[in-house]
Amino acid sequence: MNQPIIGYHQDERGDWVADLACGHGQHVRHQPPFFSRPWVLTPEGRARHLGQALACKKCDEGEPTTG
Repeated sequence: MNQPIIGYHQDERGDWVADLACGHGQHVRHQPPFFSRPWVLTPEGRARHLGQALACKKCDEGEPTTG
């Protein structure tokens, strides 16, 4: 299920996690060649992606939110 990004936070290792409107989080790492997301490295890049929809696997699986 696609959910819009409403914010971001960093996990305990410093990796960026997108906060989704559904209440779930999804990592948005930049780790070439597997994940090419250079936009996540800057505040401006992250701000430009607010509202972008990401596929939420947790919603697809019916997992409850933690918040």
